[in-house]
Amino acid sequence: MKNTIASRIADFLKNYPPFNLLHKEDLLTISKQVKVKYLEKGKMLFAEGDTGHKRFYVVNKGAISLERINNEKRETIDKCDEGDIFGLRPLFAKENYLINAIADEETVLYAIPIKKFKPLSEENKEVGNFLIQSFASNTRNPYSEAHKGKLISDKEPEENQFKPNNNLFELQPAPVTRKVVMTSPETTIKTAAQLMSRKKVGSVLIVENNIPQGIVTDEDFRDMVATGTFGIETPISKIMASPVICYPQGLSIAQAQLTMMKHHINHICITEDGTPNTKVVGILSEHDIMVSEGHNPSVLMKAIQRSSSTNELKKIRHKITLLLRGFIDSNIPLNHISKIIFELNDATIKRIIERCIKKLPTPPPCDFTWISLGSQGRKEQLLQTDQDNALIFEDVPAEKLEETRAYFLELARKVNKRLNIIGYEYCPAEMMAKNPKYCLSLSEWKSQFTNWIIDPGNDEILLCSIFFDFDISYGNIKLSNELADHIFSLTKDNRKFYAVMGATALRNPSPLGFFRQFLVEEDGENKDYFDIKKRGITPITDAARLLILYHQVKNISNTAERFEKLAQLEPNNKELFLACAYASKVLIKFRTKHGLENRNSGRFIDLENLGKEEKIKLKRCFKSIRQVQELVKYRFEVTPYI
Repeated sequence: MKNTIASRIADFLKNYPPFNLLHKEDLLTISKQVKVKYLEKGKMLFAEGDTGHKRFYVVNKGAISLERINNEKRETIDKCDEGDIFGLRPLFAKENYLINAIADEETVLYAIPIKKFKPLSEENKEVGNFLIQSFASNTRNPYSEAHKGKLISDKEPEENQFKPNNNLFELQPAPVTRKVVMTSPETTIKTAAQLMSRKKVGSVLIVENNIPQGIVTDEDFRDMVATGTFGIETPISKIMASPVICYPQGLSIAQAQLTMMKHHINHICITEDGTPNTKVVGILSEHDIMVSEGHNPSVLMKAIQRSSSTNELKKIRHKITLLLRGFIDSNIPLNHISKIIFELNDATIKRIIERCIKKLPTPPPCDFTWISLGSQGRKEQLLQTDQDNALIFEDVPAEKLEETRAYFLELARKVNKRLNIIGYEYCPAEMMAKNPKYCLSLSEWKSQFTNWIIDPGNDEILLCSIFFDFDISYGNIKLSNELADHIFSLTKDNRKFYAVMGATALRNPSPLGFFRQFLVEEDGENKDYFDIKKRGITPITDAARLLILYHQVKNISNTAERFEKLAQLEPNNKELFLACAYASKVLIKFRTKHGLENRNSGRFIDLENLGKEEKIKLKRCFKSIRQVQELVKYRFEVTPYI
């Protein structure tokens, strides 16, 4: 007799990760072992210090508050609602619970036996990875020393899928043509040839009901028709190659090249499931791969350096975006992506400046430095966003100052204009080198920073913050280094400055307090969307900048790298800082992915379209943000803006 309760449980679980990753038979087997548990509102399931249960829990209906005692006060650290997993500690280690689990309302739970489920999680890496991410939502860092080697590898899953000495180009998805030219087996050779000529393609797929039966290429016409072996009124099926070599979507360039060499073919058919038994969704040719080599980072770098017009650079920028999409689709770790895209962006800026200098009637009157600010300065600008930049020129005699400034303002105007043409929008706040406020001599810059730092207000701190994240894009590095030395001398042991900067860093509190829904925009064109820059990226960037400045560490501007350095400097906070480094990468990659999908900046996210796994990753990031903001609050004795 069919176990209807187990079937209902399986029907519920299959809608949520990681249970949706299990085979149907395994899921039903586990569902038969599940115990259904009902809790009244306010009922405690387990308390801090309790021995771990033999089961972990999934919320079927209702909500569970996860709380801890902090200074004798109960503090809610999370709320679990429908489909959420909690109580995983016994799965990872024989430890007592570190938090309380209390029913926030009438709640129905599914209690899953650890002994039965653990083998499945060890056999299935995806299941194991998801569970450790869920566990990390309440333990801050999935790769802490305490849990290394428990259940799955302690390495970040992304890193396991990538070897640094692999060719990055070959890891990209192969370029598939979606508009496939197809015909039926009964079509004559003459009609098929006319079709290929009209469509200007080198192959035609032979299909029945959109299922591939064979393929005919230019080479087949040459060998079997032009030689007189078959007449032009013969059905095309007589000369087609069959069966067709098929693969599913997501085939990498390397795999496609190996397949073509192995089978001595020039085309691969892409079908729904990768077999000849399902519908055609695209076709891949050897020619497509050869053309796509133009998206190879080294090829793009050479193209940038040789470019002779702004329009050329605009086309190259489009190819860089395609390269970025390939990296994201291939799940290449963000630190590798960031370095490559930064170098290509940086080379583009250099080339524009070089060409603009040549267009001016005279060479620069003195040494200068063009610095990139904001996300490009932090090596985090993957998508094309607003341009933020400034110019430092060498000190000159007073009588030459305005003449020199006029030269560099004209240069900056040309550079800013061309950056805009290739896709970088003008900064709405006019924080660009063409603005006289940001085109200053070295002495003027030193004086500016002295005013900002000695008597800091909110506006001054905001300007300082932007200029603390800079990278030299062109010119004499000694100028930017001398300015950096001046800034560090002014900020050393400057408690007042750190306190004001700390308050600014807390102006966007983590949205973690809004447990069952994320804090979204309440009005305007982005109403009901989540602002991932304001609520996630900016707070963690601000905290990293303040803490690294406090330690007087120079020449590290990338947020993740700052936290990794902080983990070395403060071993007692190592776990928190490494979790923040991870969170920074996740948030930037998350924004990039959604920006590519929606062809925009990726800043505003439609939460309705997020899966459970994506929401768990975000929740983990926000917990790290909240914890580092607490550290900032107490270390610098500041109160966050409310």
